[in-house]
Amino acid sequence: MNLQLTPPDSMQLPWVKLASAQRVSPKSWLEVLERYQLSPHELLKENTALCEKTKALIGQISQPYVDAAFKWKEAGQNRHIITLDSPFYPALLKQLDSPPLVLFATGNLELLGQKQIAVVGSRRASHQGRRIANDFSLSLSNNGVVVTSGLAMGIDSAAHQGAMAGSTGTIAVMGTGPDKVYPAKNIKILNDINHNGGLSITEFFPGLGPKPWHFPRRNRIIAALSLGTLVVEAKIKSGTLITANLAADLGREVFAVPGNIFHAYSEGCHWLIQQGAKLVTTSNDILEEIEVYPEQISLGIDEQDEKSAANSLATDKLLASVDYDITAIDVIAQRNALSVSQAMASLLEYELRGLVAAVPGGYVKLRGK
Repeated sequence: MNLQLTPPDSMQLPWVKLASAQRVSPKSWLEVLERYQLSPHELLKENTALCEKTKALIGQISQPYVDAAFKWKEAGQNRHIITLDSPFYPALLKQLDSPPLVLFATGNLELLGQKQIAVVGSRRASHQGRRIANDFSLSLSNNGVVVTSGLAMGIDSAAHQGAMAGSTGTIAVMGTGPDKVYPAKNIKILNDINHNGGLSITEFFPGLGPKPWHFPRRNRIIAALSLGTLVVEAKIKSGTLITANLAADLGREVFAVPGNIFHAYSEGCHWLIQQGAKLVTTSNDILEEIEVYPEQISLGIDEQDEKSAANSLATDKLLASVDYDITAIDVIAQRNALSVSQAMASLLEYELRGLVAAVPGGYVKLRGK
């Protein structure tokens, strides 16, 4: 769509002013606008007809936050302020009881108008969990679906990276202002998103760092933006399950990847499945549910030969002796009547083909191979 990327500041200013009142919820402002049948611009001009309670709300407006917002916008390229009345403001987000009045965005705004799936999970994800999140996200992206996540460590990071390797991209919903990065070590991922076709968004004003209460607010945006939420790994008591529950409350689909019944990070997924979440093992399970049909990719002769060779390898005894969880090298050696050095040498070919990965404590079989 060929739309003006940013409305004039004079149109944005009243919305930014209302949003700058940190102790006033968006819902409260929307109720005031509805009660008086006024636009934000008209509300801020009107004085005598307003009740004392409304005047008190207006007194919460923070000019330093307003100044910081426009200073941030003008300080760099590809930065946007999206107000509630903007054509770029996502329609799904308006279904929230208290939708953000303003979003600060960096990157490709076009992604907000495309189908999105949230991919979320544990910050302390396993190697297998990160691989699953990456593979699902890559496939979703290659089938025209935007992957939305929260820029956290673990599953979120793997989801963003997988989606950026695909053809569509990713949206990072931040729990800080647009000029802050949390965790700090994800600065490279955020820069890649912002400058290579992805998008980062936040409702928090420039200068605001991470606070514990920011992340539930971030999670509600992730859930609302997406047609469904995929949970890869999660403990029973976690922010990930809060996001999944928010998605369900909004009438969105919830998907969960099953895992090892002895693994604590599978408990949340199994609980969701028991509550009615759809069990998924491939991205096709999600694409079918949201009525996006996987692209049919034709393989050339060389690709077919390579795939056949990989499948041949995948059926042999050595590969079968490596589990999806960490398998110690001495266990693999014992299962194949080999010395440890012989087993390690033989596993090298599998590593090169992407069938197994060496991790601390041994090897893991990579899912989907």
